[in-house]
Amino acid sequence: MSDAALWSALADPHRRAIVALLLERPRSVGEIVEACGLSQPSTSKHLKVLREAGLVRVRQDAQRRVYALDAAPIAALDAWLAPYRRLWNRSLDALGRRLDEASDDTRHPPQKD
Repeated sequence: MSDAALWSALADPHRRAIVALLLERPRSVGEIVEACGLSQPSTSKHLKVLREAGLVRVRQDAQRRVYALDAAPIAALDAWLAPYRRLWNRSLDALGRRLDEASDDTRHPPQKD
């Protein structure tokens, strides 16, 4: 599993929707087809990309193939994003302080003599 394969797999909105579904619980291909509104062949192609990227695992359950999310690649992406998240949080904190200051200024305008 390469970082490029992970990012490429997650670049497609249909694959992100499938990942979101599998976050809730493992699902059969039929359930994924129904929930995503895609054709079965299209869904299978998306699942193949996700499987090859290491994002999902598949198991056979009688005649059904059941897909589940693999947490390890998601954890690796989370670790990679951590420094950026800290940067983003600092920016949001600064914005919050500015908004608080602006709100205080509008509630308590300076008195005119």
